[in-house]
Amino acid sequence: MNYLSIDEIYLGAAEKLMLQIEPESIALSVWSPPYHVGKSYESGQTYEEWTEMLECVIRNHVNILKPGGFLAINIGDILCFSDEDMPRIQANNISMRKCKITEEDVKKAASEHPDYNRYQLAKLLGCSEQTVDRRLHGNNIRGGKYNAQTRVKIVGGMLEKMALEVGIYPYDRRIWVKDAAWANSNWTTNSYRAVDEFEYVYIFWKPGITKVDRKRLAKEEWGEWGSRAVWNIRSVQRNDDHEAKFPIELPRRVIKLLTDKGDTVLDCFMGSGTSAIAAMMEKRHYIGIDKEKKYVQLAKKNIEEFISQGTQELCNYGTAESED
Repeated sequence: MNYLSIDEIYLGAAEKLMLQIEPESIALSVWSPPYHVGKSYESGQTYEEWTEMLECVIRNHVNILKPGGFLAINIGDILCFSDEDMPRIQANNISMRKCKITEEDVKKAASEHPDYNRYQLAKLLGCSEQTVDRRLHGNNIRGGKYNAQTRVKIVGGMLEKMALEVGIYPYDRRIWVKDAAWANSNWTTNSYRAVDEFEYVYIFWKPGITKVDRKRLAKEEWGEWGSRAVWNIRSVQRNDDHEAKFPIELPRRVIKLLTDKGDTVLDCFMGSGTSAIAAMMEKRHYIGIDKEKKYVQLAKKNIEEFISQGTQELCNYGTAESED
């Protein structure tokens, strides 16, 4: 069988192309999957299809990871997305009300004037008929009156279950503290849910002998982040060429911590090429996969630009076996 060559980006679905990777050749697989939150590249994918895709990608690592190798998944600790099966929960957000009329006020007026419609009640109370309708029928529904409700999914347990089912075991996790994400263009939310300002890197281990070598890191690196659970890394400030980029420092740290020079690193959802460039920075090889043609082209372009700007040593390393 002709296996996928290293130092290449491939177009296609990860769950299929991974079957063409040489068995037990990957020292580390590091990636951030689609989050099922409505990005353009997730268009038309159901929640069930999304979880099936993740299950398949994780299962395929059993054969391609080296014994003692690692799988590192960067993802938020909770995901939020629309779900038609969720109960339509009323969000009675009194702090956001512009009108002081309460449910009790409306019910009292309706009791005293049982023949009044909502327009007449609104005139009596000095408010809009929409306010009367909301107070009586609870139409301040989370996600909107006519939209599916928001489902909150705890991610860690889901990934753990998928990995354990195929014999890959939880090993560790890192918390990536990033820039706080805006909610409706504000630094606060309209509910009790917190502003999103961190994600996890869940690390899984394939059974086998794992070499532990602190010399991979400089002394200050080991003290500052190698042995620390919380990594403070600024988010990418401009997602102008890809909707969801992570900073190069995130995969670089994982790669430097868990692999040796010359090892091969896999990214199943390569996007703009960040993991490949991080691997090259640390003199590792890479294999990248993405199902979007425009992102495969973008990744290749970014890699070529990185090589052209690097030292001669890095250029010679990075171009090995990387021509189309």
